[in-house]
Amino acid sequence: MRPDPTEFEGRRILVTAGTKGAGRATVQRFLAGGARVITAARAAPETSTGAEFVQADLMTLEGCEALAQAAMDRFGGVDVLVHVVGGSSAPAGGFAALTDAHWRTELDLNLMPAVRLDRLLAPQMIGRGSGAIIHVSSIQRTLPLPESTTAYAAAKAALSTYSKALSKELGPRGVRVNVVSPGWISTEASDALLERITAGSGGTLEDARQSVLNALGGIPLGRAAKPEEVAELIAFLASDRAAAIHGGEYVIDGGTIPTV
Repeated sequence: MRPDPTEFEGRRILVTAGTKGAGRATVQRFLAGGARVITAARAAPETSTGAEFVQADLMTLEGCEALAQAAMDRFGGVDVLVHVVGGSSAPAGGFAALTDAHWRTELDLNLMPAVRLDRLLAPQMIGRGSGAIIHVSSIQRTLPLPESTTAYAAAKAALSTYSKALSKELGPRGVRVNVVSPGWISTEASDALLERITAGSGGTLEDARQSVLNALGGIPLGRAAKPEEVAELIAFLASDRAAAIHGGEYVIDGGTIPTV
């Protein structure tokens, strides 16, 4: 089904990491719904996403401040804030391979951009008494892969806990907060993870892929999620159709998590 081109008409939406993968798909979904969208990345995209773009490193306070200020200057505010930025660059090898620098990088990428941008932009939502914030976490907060993503999983767990606390604070002020937790998604980032595992193990990419699937316990649906499918869930939670949905975490993992 094609999106309703008026669903987000008049809405001002900020999506972090909107030039690749699930972030780019999310930008495209909101644009298709009539929204004005602004995004940021460390490097300009090779082809335009159709959104306003700010070149900024969101792992830094200065980068977050530059994006927030651009959203205020160009849009006059933000109605929906979607934190997609995240990922892992830590090496394989388990806990012993992770230095303090690796831990800091994972936290600076997967937790702190949301904390900083919420602090910068949520007050104007509170002032209006309306808004929606969506944080993209990961099922790895409950299913960490000890060989390669311990620090990433811990940072995403912190993001989910922070999101719950934020929802309790902002809900009474008219601002909805929800979390989307994907499992395996077919993106450039997932390909990069497989390459790091391959480099650490000396095996093949298929060996690395199978090791990840084994660690996750398999995907009952039989495939990874598509970026567009994750974007559709995010769009739903940002829409008026989800006006009573708040403080929740919504998993899109093809059935990977094996428990209730």
